[in-house]
Amino acid sequence: MNQLFFKINLNKYGELKQAVLKERRTFRTTALAFIIGTAIIYGVVLNLNRNMARKVDNRRQTLAGLKLEIKSKEETDESLSAKDLTNIAEISTDRIFWSKKLVALSEKTSDKIAITDFSFKSDVLSIFGITRLDKNEKEYDLINEFIENLKNNSQISGDFDEIYLVEKHRDYEKDVEIIRFQINCVHEGSDTTKGRRQ
Repeated sequence: MNQLFFKINLNKYGELKQAVLKERRTFRTTALAFIIGTAIIYGVVLNLNRNMARKVDNRRQTLAGLKLEIKSKEETDESLSAKDLTNIAEISTDRIFWSKKLVALSEKTSDKIAITDFSFKSDVLSIFGITRLDKNEKEYDLINEFIENLKNNSQISGDFDEIYLVEKHRDYEKDVEIIRFQINCVHEGSDTTKGRRQ
């Protein structure tokens, strides 16, 4: 007679219990991480809103202060004098935008001319430069051509009524014969221009 044998796994219940506990721990960890992450995001958003509200309040206070100042100025008899208006007009019309001028100057300077120095004093821009003496060209043709290029450039001639050669002379630089020159660009309306015109 054949005997029947059954295998009973006594640990089955214990394994199921461990799996359930593990799932619960994972769920708790995930839920806790989600809650912490949400709290952090909420805190950041709340902080940003506070900062924004503070900035808006500051702007409102500044605007209110400006309105009060404008109102007080309108209510007083104080007004700008003729001298004040003249100064404001001179500041707005007599400004020279040097960045554009320097770019235009560099574009109009050929590779045969080197600008060694320049200065702006009493409404006169003085350009100092050198050029190598070329036997194939007339002595001052290159300098005269440079002056004409400056006169024909609206960025430069727009603010300078007169552009002319002040002085030129021969010199030597490391045994090379050169011409040193100075060109003056006179700002419109300056005393120098008025004096030259008279």
